Amino acid sequence: VRHALAARGQAKMDGLYAGRPAVPTGKLILDALAGIRLIPGTGQSPPIIPHPTDLQLDLLDLLDIDPRDLR
Repeated sequence: VRHALAARGQAKMDGLYAGRPAVPTGKLILDALAGIRLIPGTGQSPPIIPHPTDLQLDLLDLLDIDPRDLR
């Protein structure tokens, strides 16, 4: 996450620590992603992440994970 932020010219993420910008740490990243839900795919239905927060979407983007393509 830090490397991806550096590529964006940033060092901190908004909302990562108590709603304030913070340098991402493993704990802060895992805390932010802890509430994420994954509904497994069945048959032709792909797995989905229902209602991710903006922070979770930004973290997934920085981790190069597309929440629409989880297979």
